[in-house]
Amino acid sequence: MQSIRVNLAERSYDVEIGRGNLDHLGQFLAERAETSHVVLITDENVHKLHATRAAESIGEREIDVDVIVVPPGEESKSPEVALSLWQGLLDLGADRRSVVATVGGGVVGDLAGFIAATFARGLRLLQIPTSLLAQVDSSVGGKTGINLPEAKNIVGAFHQPAGVLIDVATLSTLPEREYRSGLAEVVKYGAALDADFFAYLEQNTSAILDREEDVLLEIVARCCRLKAEIVERDERDQSGLRAALNFGHTFGHAYELISPLPQAGEGSGVRAASNSNSPLPQAGEGSGVRADGAIGMLLHGEAVSIGMVLAARMAERLNRVDDSFTRRLRALLDAFGLPTEPPEVDSQRVLDIIKRDKKASRGRLQFVLPNQLGRAELVDGVAPAVIQAVLESK
Repeated sequence: MQSIRVNLAERSYDVEIGRGNLDHLGQFLAERAETSHVVLITDENVHKLHATRAAESIGEREIDVDVIVVPPGEESKSPEVALSLWQGLLDLGADRRSVVATVGGGVVGDLAGFIAATFARGLRLLQIPTSLLAQVDSSVGGKTGINLPEAKNIVGAFHQPAGVLIDVATLSTLPEREYRSGLAEVVKYGAALDADFFAYLEQNTSAILDREEDVLLEIVARCCRLKAEIVERDERDQSGLRAALNFGHTFGHAYELISPLPQAGEGSGVRAASNSNSPLPQAGEGSGVRADGAIGMLLHGEAVSIGMVLAARMAERLNRVDDSFTRRLRALLDAFGLPTEPPEVDSQRVLDIIKRDKKASRGRLQFVLPNQLGRAELVDGVAPAVIQAVLESK
């Protein structure tokens, strides 16, 4: 068991990292938030696998637990699903003394965090991430949000959790594609913030792909520690320091939006269940698979993997790094089975999306670019011609 403290004055909290500690969630909650009512938000894939066990652990503390289940996938990060969740909390009698607990991956964490930040002007939040991406990145730092059709995470709020409980044993249930997608965020930390960690990943690729729990404990703790250090110094992403965590994301978000899944509508399938008594949905096998069976949407980590390579190429063009950086980055991503070349799409469409990126400032385009392995920073005023050249290069 490891514990990492995120020091943010009265908003400080602990990130507990272990294996098998999901069974002790009730105690973890009781030590951090006095309450008699928890609304647990999860998705259909995670409900049976982990959320039921989480609800039972909380219920053992004689706390009322209501469970709300949303459809899996990025399309649930929508205004329509958010409205359904606000209404769901109202129907369940949630008030300022209630706690929102989110069990699942990055999508559920971002969505439920936004609901906690906005319902009744702010409810306490507990993050229980079960995907690698969420464990190493999105569950820590307080960023919450939903998407609009034109931009990812463009509507959101900073809302720090009361605590984060990470059980690396949950990673054994992740589909292979989801697991590898999360490894892109792990690589990001090494490439942008910690060269020694990057070397550790290179030296332990087989153990990481085999999901050896001792190695998983190390990489999750290392990533959380790196993120905590950044968040403590730039909680609200104002100084530019926290921007380093977005290495690869500007290009990546654009490619995620090129061929999105259908947006969730009014009948989005959100349903509520008291405790864990309703029929449990079966976990889906594949990520990025539409209802008609077609595969084409990039997972977040896959898009970030492509985005990091493109950002490295841009850094080369701006003489910030030489080609050895890009070769080494690409070799590690290849070793993890991640895509490193963008799909064949119109580069102007990608550029149009980039112009709406949150990091754009008064029309000036900004990118997180490396200047050496383990160090990246926000670069202001990148010319559109340079971006276009990178998009069209091979």
